[in-house]
Amino acid sequence: YRTDWRRVAPVFTVGYVNDTLVEHAGIAIDLIRLFGLRFDPDGRDGEAADDLVAELIGRLDAIPSIEQDRILRSFLRLIEATLRTNAFVPGRGPLVFKFRSADVPDVPAPRPMVEIFVLGRDVEGIHLRGGMVARGGLRWSTRREDYRTEVLGLMKAQMTKNAVIVPTGAKGGFVLHTLPDDPGEVRTAVETGYRTFVNGLLDVTDNRIGGAVVHPDRVVVRDGEDPYLVVAADKGTASLSDVANGIAAERGFWLADAFASGGSAGYDHKALAITARGAWESLTRHFLEVGLDPETDEFTVVGIGDMSGDVFGNGMLMSDRAKVVAAFDHRHVFIDPDPDPKASFSERRRLFEMPRSSWDDYDRSVISEGGGIFPRSAKHIDLHPAARSALGTDRDGLTPNELISVILRAPVDLLWNGGIGTYVKARHENHDDAGDRANDAVRVNGADLRARVVVEGGNLGLTQAGRIEFARSGGAVNTDFIDNSGGVDCSDREVNLKILLGMAIERGDLDGAERDELIASVASDVVDGILRSNARQAAVLSREVVRCDTRMESYETLMAELEEAGLLDRAVEGLPTSEEMRERAHDGAGLTRPELSVLLAYAKRTLRGQLARGPLSESEDLLGDLHGYFPPPVVERFAHLFADHPLRRELVATLVANEVVNAQGIVFVSRLAGRTDSPASDVVEANRVARDVSGVVARRVEIDSLLPEVGTELWAELIERLESMVASLTRWYVRHARDGGIASRVGRGREAFVALEAALIADSQLWRPAARSRFERLVEAGVPGEVARHQAVVPILASAPDLIEVAAATGRDPVEVLDVFLRSGRTFGLDRLGELAADVTVESSWDRWALWTIEEDLLGLRRFAAEQVLAIAAAHPESAPMQAFIDSRPDAIRRLERFFSTLESVDADVAALTVALRQVRAAIV
Repeated sequence: YRTDWRRVAPVFTVGYVNDTLVEHAGIAIDLIRLFGLRFDPDGRDGEAADDLVAELIGRLDAIPSIEQDRILRSFLRLIEATLRTNAFVPGRGPLVFKFRSADVPDVPAPRPMVEIFVLGRDVEGIHLRGGMVARGGLRWSTRREDYRTEVLGLMKAQMTKNAVIVPTGAKGGFVLHTLPDDPGEVRTAVETGYRTFVNGLLDVTDNRIGGAVVHPDRVVVRDGEDPYLVVAADKGTASLSDVANGIAAERGFWLADAFASGGSAGYDHKALAITARGAWESLTRHFLEVGLDPETDEFTVVGIGDMSGDVFGNGMLMSDRAKVVAAFDHRHVFIDPDPDPKASFSERRRLFEMPRSSWDDYDRSVISEGGGIFPRSAKHIDLHPAARSALGTDRDGLTPNELISVILRAPVDLLWNGGIGTYVKARHENHDDAGDRANDAVRVNGADLRARVVVEGGNLGLTQAGRIEFARSGGAVNTDFIDNSGGVDCSDREVNLKILLGMAIERGDLDGAERDELIASVASDVVDGILRSNARQAAVLSREVVRCDTRMESYETLMAELEEAGLLDRAVEGLPTSEEMRERAHDGAGLTRPELSVLLAYAKRTLRGQLARGPLSESEDLLGDLHGYFPPPVVERFAHLFADHPLRRELVATLVANEVVNAQGIVFVSRLAGRTDSPASDVVEANRVARDVSGVVARRVEIDSLLPEVGTELWAELIERLESMVASLTRWYVRHARDGGIASRVGRGREAFVALEAALIADSQLWRPAARSRFERLVEAGVPGEVARHQAVVPILASAPDLIEVAAATGRDPVEVLDVFLRSGRTFGLDRLGELAADVTVESSWDRWALWTIEEDLLGLRRFAAEQVLAIAAAHPESAPMQAFIDSRPDAIRRLERFFSTLESVDADVAALTVALRQVRAAIV
């Protein structure tokens, strides 16, 4: 306990702690007795333990020394924070404690949910988890005194990175108390320490046997079931996945070789190039927005890394149009001022395929005039004029560190980070803020970068403040956890696939050899799913950047709610304060892409948690989402096992949360939940009904296929119009038709919606003038006719559920009722009010709320108007429905016409629209 507490908060020296225990030996002895009453399976006595705690608190209160009171009380709190220990397991290895982190004294933020501390003679380590289902790498740390601090920071980063996958973040690290003098024996010592650490973690982890959760033998459990422990390769343990999986097999741990992804029967990330390919999706989106196509246009690059590295090597083989002007790693600096794209691509491929290559292996004959390869150990490097021109410097001689700083600031199209280290900070930060002393001498400021685009295939290439500064200077950048999420996504899909196939093996539907063949055969399907996720995440960020300045109060509300729930620390995440948000809203400044990336991760993570805890994640109607998650050959053979997958709830919650946020945006669920006073799960369920009734998924695919031809601005316009319709439909389904599940609600609306959609698209005589104008503009811009026709009628489809219900209530055909809806929109000025509402600019949250209410009232008035018209028409079958209504109240219609003629000369605002709605309602009643 003393050792662990010093790793958490090294407040007192070991000597002083020991002296305190000796001076208060009676309390120390009773603390040890309390430990036995809590955790000795042969002597456990909860009532006696509670009595002893009460007695100890009284004795602690009587201690005159504040410091000694704090020390002894902290031991008491540590014991009470302990959830499990292997202290009473015969023949155990290292001593292991599992803690509820929030109850550990002096624990710094961010607080994990649980942590496991392992203490042996030769090794000690910590494993921090952000949730019940969490994953992350185990690393060999060389920071013996503060390795918990290192692991804590990595766990926090992993939690954000894991927003796109099922588990939340976790991280583990171990240190060796002594290292061999012989460098050749270090590898063996690290593996031995790793084995000890992993076994310690499993000592206090539940197992699954025959589908039931089983606690470890002779381990008293003071928490609930906790069988999910998944690890991954990390610094110093990259080649040890098979070792971890071997330990899991020896111990009969239920995850078997899903325990550590990437082993011999798993996916090799470098061979699949998955991290680089995922990051390339970010690059492609950025390039489209600056007018570049990486497949056809030549572009200049500077990079961090070398061709032997996974992310750098694979990344620089994604396009033969890349002109790598300069790059560096920890050994060399590479410069090629005017590279031949084809020749240099071939040479990069040769180096990638060469084991343990470095830049020094690059064929000098391929390098253009003025280039070269320079060791970082050189005292001085003379720069050729061609190199100076390419790198944008007038200095003809520099040290290697100075040259690297110049490379980072080079005027190129792309800065590709495929290495390790933090090379960019903000001007207001000092180098300590970067937490990477090794690169203090070369680090530059975000505002000084001259690349058009930065992509972080490697972790922590820039500080968050550095990213924001670069973005505010006009650069295009996301965050590392957005760009390189393909790697964690791949690992998680591997784990979930292995769990499913393990179930098939248990039931005799598959054998081990078949399983391995199947996993290998579906690798391309797994990669395709990951890249789709990366592309959609990059796309929603692009949409958020465009619209965020009109939604600032919604982002502020979301952040405030997250803060109130203890889930967000704005200072830690580099997000604006409430005052800064108000200033930006006033200035129309909006949020940068890196800031939006953080909020995107939090929105997904929070929604995932809300859904996983509720009944929606168990809905049979959402089980079909797993059909799109697992590879088609797996779905074909083993879909019958989906309902029994141990992580079914978490899988469904993750997939649904990603789908909704990627489609509708960061604040959609929180904003609609707040405005309708509905739980997030109801909003998500309504959104799924709206999505499937409208068939929007196929429409999205259709629009996405147009992106390279129509450009990002028109693509965004098409998508926004489509998703606005879905948002309106979602609002309707939140408030109406709540009976039945998703499938039944979709079944009641889908056929009629398709009929209405087809009728509208087929008959342009039904269109409003604005719809015809939009159709013509889109066709002229290169949008295919069918897509343009659908876009023209999208606004009226937002009223489809009301229209369908009116048709059912009146016994009329929905297409007949459609005609009344459309004529009502023109006759009563509702179309015009909708156009005016779309053009209103609001600044305050109250005005935005009022505008939202007006939009709701407009939808309601369309239905009310149609009902009134049809009621009059029923009594006058000899006349057309609308004419019968007009004839029944000519004075009211004339008054309404006069009112709208005066409205034409007024700048519409919330007040004018509110009055107009009253006038319309008065004319209809």
